[in-house]
Amino acid sequence: MASGGLMGPADASPARIKDLVEVDGVRGNDLLGYGLVVGLNNTGDSLRNSPFTEDAIVNLLERLGVNVTGEQLRARNVAAVLVTGVLPPFARAGSQIDVNVSAIGDASSLMGGTLVMTPLNAADGQIYAVAQGSIIAGGVTAQGEAATVTQGVPTSGIVPSGARVEREVSFDFTQMREMRLALRNPDFTTAARIEAAINEDIGSRIARMVDSGTVQLDLASFGVSSPARLIAQIENIEVQTSTRARVVVDQRSGTIILGQDVRISRVAVTQGNLTLRVEEAPLVVQPNPFAEGETVVIPRTNAEIEEDPGNGLAIVETSVSLPEVVAGLNALGVSAHDMIDILKSIKAAGALHAEFIVQ
Repeated sequence: MASGGLMGPADASPARIKDLVEVDGVRGNDLLGYGLVVGLNNTGDSLRNSPFTEDAIVNLLERLGVNVTGEQLRARNVAAVLVTGVLPPFARAGSQIDVNVSAIGDASSLMGGTLVMTPLNAADGQIYAVAQGSIIAGGVTAQGEAATVTQGVPTSGIVPSGARVEREVSFDFTQMREMRLALRNPDFTTAARIEAAINEDIGSRIARMVDSGTVQLDLASFGVSSPARLIAQIENIEVQTSTRARVVVDQRSGTIILGQDVRISRVAVTQGNLTLRVEEAPLVVQPNPFAEGETVVIPRTNAEIEEDPGNGLAIVETSVSLPEVVAGLNALGVSAHDMIDILKSIKAAGALHAEFIVQ
């Protein structure tokens, strides 16, 4: 997608129900752990500035039967990290998941390090997975005596399939008497279409729209013995979506995105640029040779204001489709950043019939 232009989707194509909703009970669980990364190339924590790293090293070594009481540790190849991951729905014991690793001390890089066995806890405080493995860092650092160059973020990385699930989340999907489908983008029209599409495919009124973000499936009344098989049947049904008209602008890159249903009332727009220029050209005056006097600097300033006449007063006609809106705005012949200001003004005038989002 190129920046600095007006873009919008063509006629909305149907989307599968599985891409529009979340199924009640089918969700992941966040995991968090505190661990150590070892094997760094002198890029780990300085133990004087990160005492928690030294405590973790001592505890680890003592669990392994190594007595380091009273020893002064000065290792720079160890870093304290936080390990995060998501336990997928219906994950079984023994399955593997990816984890993210981020330094919390003053380590400069985790490249080449290995995460030591780290238990991962959920919100209930129970351990659900154990992580360990080699880290793939997302950046690189080059350092010399007088300069340092860093690209990306070398203090964070990922361990692919680095955690093994040790505890399952108990959830009996087969005992559900009813099921709710939660729309990712709540909309009354889309919810009604999902309800109608499911009932038509099943051949009975098993689905009922509760609100703009929920469609409820009555499993008990229709004798559904396998909720999982029902979800597999309805999740590939295609539904014509409907969303609120939106205009999204990114002021930093000058990107403008208009939704398909954006409408603009008939307005007249004029746009011009004002340029203020101030130039300093001081004049130095010196006395004649061997004459009495001193050198004097005489200030000399040239100030002027220029106004770009622009394109005059342009009329943007009432539009009934996105291509006509884009054509009307492009007829003004202004830059993307000026177009953002024009859209703001049209919105303030009440002529832009869409939600205006500035990023």
